[in-house]
Amino acid sequence: MEDLEEFQELADAAGMKTVATVVGRGRAPHPKYFVGTGKVEQIRTAVVGYEAEVVGFNHTLSPAQQRNLEQCLQCRVVDRTGIILDIFAQRARSFEGKLQVDLAQLQHLSTRLVRGWTHLERQRGGIGLRGPGEMQLEADRRLIGKRIQALNRRLEKVRRQRSQRRQARKRADRVLASLVG
Repeated sequence: MEDLEEFQELADAAGMKTVATVVGRGRAPHPKYFVGTGKVEQIRTAVVGYEAEVVGFNHTLSPAQQRNLEQCLQCRVVDRTGIILDIFAQRARSFEGKLQVDLAQLQHLSTRLVRGWTHLERQRGGIGLRGPGEMQLEADRRLIGKRIQALNRRLEKVRRQRSQRRQARKRADRVLASLVG
């Protein structure tokens, strides 16, 4: 039960209000939903009854499991990793910290882009032609990839600047003191 209490505290820290808790004990994760179909129905009943907007899972979900649950429950589904990243995003203060959190969120999101635009695939087609959904997915991947590269470059620049400042302080022969209180 410590694990459940810790997860509820994580959800509270992320700004989520817990309205119901569904606990299950499975031997192995279900490949489609992570939980069995009976638990999915139990969760769906709670979502409708409490008019919940987000469902949090105390485990890491695969992108396919997250997508399947969102379609079935008709609300946003967040796993433990997503909640932790959200907490870090809310609390990052330094420029470098914000860049690192942004990078981690984009890397997490990039794995969840697979087949997100399937509703567009049937609009047009033909032999050897790609559907508009696949092109949108490629465009999203490309944009996220470029953003990740830009963030990596900016982080490296910040690290170099910090290193240069450290070297300059060492060369200055000044005594530095910090008061904390």
